[in-house]
Amino acid sequence: MGKKRSPYSQCLYFTSNAIARALTKMAEEEFATTGLSPSHAFILMTVNQNPGITAGGIARTMELTPSTVTRLIEKLEQREYLERRSEGKFRRVYPTEKGGRQQHLLASSWNRLNQRYGYIIGQEKGQHLSAYLTEALEAIQEEA
Repeated sequence: MGKKRSPYSQCLYFTSNAIARALTKMAEEEFATTGLSPSHAFILMTVNQNPGITAGGIARTMELTPSTVTRLIEKLEQREYLERRSEGKFRRVYPTEKGGRQQHLLASSWNRLNQRYGYIIGQEKGQHLSAYLTEALEAIQEEA
């Protein structure tokens, strides 16, 4: 017999938060081998793929506030994965050699995470769900 559903399961707010918590737990488990939280890992992957990106560019890519990105960058700087350089009026973020060496491990962790939830809900369903949620996010952001 299946698990009894919450009376709030038809509410997008409730369900999206519940799935976010479940996916966060999975992501933490998969990225544990990197020694980084999923948020730190995605920041480092973003910078490795876009050396010289600004904190604002990272914030837009990751759908995070600039203050959150700054805090995450500072932690990665302390651990010597990233460095910020002033270039004209911009502060740009670059991976250090140590940060660049992590890319393979980060990509591997991300791949395992995708495979894990894909195995549970189906790869195609996972891809469609991501696409639908992205559309919903864009519509909500346009309205806000």
